[in-house]
Amino acid sequence: DKIFLCFSVGYSAVALNHVIDFKEKKQEIIKPVSPSELFPSLPIVQGTSKRIKVLTRLTLVVSDPSHCNLLRSTSANIRLYDIIAVFPRTEKLFHIACTTLDVDLVCINVTEKLPFYFRRPPVNMAIDRGIYFELLYTPAIKDSTMRRYTISNAISLMQICKGKVSSQSENMPLELRGPYDVANLGLLFGLSESEAKAAVSTNCRATMLHGETRKSACGVVYTVKKPRKVEEEETTVPACKKAKTQA
Repeated sequence: DKIFLCFSVGYSAVALNHVIDFKEKKQEIIKPVSPSELFPSLPIVQGTSKRIKVLTRLTLVVSDPSHCNLLRSTSANIRLYDIIAVFPRTEKLFHIACTTLDVDLVCINVTEKLPFYFRRPPVNMAIDRGIYFELLYTPAIKDSTMRRYTISNAISLMQICKGKVSSQSENMPLELRGPYDVANLGLLFGLSESEAKAAVSTNCRATMLHGETRKSACGVVYTVKKPRKVEEEETTVPACKKAKTQA
């Protein structure tokens, strides 16, 4: 039902998130369930002939440097996930996640006063490595106090990360918002209009491609059709046709 709800509000891809908090005992990284086993038939994205894409995601909540050792290992189960995210609880772990961990997303808790300030060097290094930052926008919807913290913390991050963020909804269906609504929230976080749109579109696509690169250990080729300018179209028209049209 949640997959079809995401489709109905305008999303073309969703991720099934498996969260592991190492504070809890006996946490194991299990093999992800194939989306085809859960959803034998998926809806077609509006305006296209493609079906909605369902990905698998692993989010690790780390509160101690020893927890990062698992990400540095070559666990077979970890490599099976399409997207790997890490949720660092301290400044030291945030620095490690940005500079050394082989992940696709760094999650930021913006619902309370942050115990540390965002520093430019680790953030810039994460951006250079193709890592994006993720903000959970639902707290800004349901509570006024969390809304103040969310906007304040998000603005401080945006001043450094140059709009390299994506967004996430935690509880559905009441707190799920469509892509355009989330983009409008991005304006409150200090994003420009183009950056806010990218947070729910191209940045998410780039995260998916980064995950593919991580899994293949090589690279991914992604092609985009370049729109032709009017001047280029005029130069490609034969001179005889130009004369006829001008006459």
